Amino acid sequence: MNNNFLWGGATASYQCEGAWNVDDKAESMWDYYLHEAGLENGDVASDHYHRYEEDIRMMKEGGQNSYRFSLSWPRIIKNRQGDINLKGIEFYQNLLDTCKKYDIEPFVTLYHWDLPQYWEETGGWLDHDVCAAFEHYAKVCYDHFGDKITNWTTFNEPKWFVANGYKIGNYPPGYQDTQKTMIAAYNVMYASALGVKAFKEGGYPGQIGIVHSYTPVNGVDESIETKIAMRYADNYCNNWILDTAALGKFPVDLIAELAKSHDISFMKTAELQTIKQNTVDFIGLNYYSRTLVKPYTGGETQLQFNHSGKKGESKVLIKNWFEQVKDPANETTEWDTEIYPKGLQDGLIEAYERYQLPLYVTENGIGVREDVSVSQVDDAYRIAFMNDHINAIFNAIDAGCDVRGYYAWSPFDLYSWKNGVEKRYGLVAVDFENNQIRKPKASYYWFKEMIESQGKLIKRREF
Repeated sequence: MNNNFLWGGATASYQCEGAWNVDDKAESMWDYYLHEAGLENGDVASDHYHRYEEDIRMMKEGGQNSYRFSLSWPRIIKNRQGDINLKGIEFYQNLLDTCKKYDIEPFVTLYHWDLPQYWEETGGWLDHDVCAAFEHYAKVCYDHFGDKITNWTTFNEPKWFVANGYKIGNYPPGYQDTQKTMIAAYNVMYASALGVKAFKEGGYPGQIGIVHSYTPVNGVDESIETKIAMRYADNYCNNWILDTAALGKFPVDLIAELAKSHDISFMKTAELQTIKQNTVDFIGLNYYSRTLVKPYTGGETQLQFNHSGKKGESKVLIKNWFEQVKDPANETTEWDTEIYPKGLQDGLIEAYERYQLPLYVTENGIGVREDVSVSQVDDAYRIAFMNDHINAIFNAIDAGCDVRGYYAWSPFDLYSWKNGVEKRYGLVAVDFENNQIRKPKASYYWFKEMIESQGKLIKRREF
């Protein structure tokens, strides 16, 4: 383990900042969607907007040397004309200066799902003009913060916000339409390439990557039918983001399959060339679980995700492609996420062999209902989870992978999208009922000792 390894926690602007209408911030698509639907929202969330210094100081005191966070597009750009909100710029300048004060390396995401509502009103990621608007926003960020940031990423988890927003329909804008999903996916990956292009042409210091919700794919057996199902699943889960960002091309077999029944004329040769020429410097992988599949047996497409925390509510089946199955031997969280650290080890090795780029584990954690009224949450389950996943990273490094950082999701409890605040991931408890008071959990102190030991505290095993 080298001394430059980044150990930290990760957050997202909408999930932690609160201050949703403070200091001339524009409305985001999530503000609008959650308010209109009367759902639990992130209006206050962890109130990180007003408490970032306390949070960053606690990161430092917890042994962490890096903080992965996202910038809020609607906090920085006021309108479709691209006017800059200087109060938003000032907030992030202060946050970055606080990182420097505490010797915390910022690792910054440009887009973690909170599209300005003024762009959602024109069609959101279906509106091709949003790609150029993203490039403008990216340049504004590079110009104002470029001297304070070494590691940038364009997008966090395109698969989640595209699939959930345009195909599954449980995130804004709430469509269930394969054609719209294809257009949104294409526009996001083109916008990402424009963000990379602006960064490289501008000669800014540092490097730029993308962050993907990584679910390495396993099959139930070695049959050719299962191998075909695995390829379909890998294209759906991973390849349209990672191949496109790292290799500069969408998987052609995926496009060929979709072209049988859908229009692909929106994919323009000149734009595909821009994607080809503007690949990322590194890859961030968010890992929570793998995808275990068997060949398709029958039935209509089902994409169901668990937002209730009642077990057994999730189901993934894509007609004629694959069916996701569960391994009964493995434990799952209350939200049906399989706990499978070997998947991280295998996935890192697969990604490194395929892309030959530096890797960061940009999110990893476990969401649990917890009583935070106690003086210290005893989250031994989180310690065990982190131990096994950090062990998996060490195994991958031993196998020759260039892994450069690990970020716990999350450094403190925050708002968890459609799950509200009952699904807690933090190393530090936030009492949402009592003034957002912060109290470190047992895992916070374990993580500190683990970092200070340079990983020697980790109980090692081969999977």
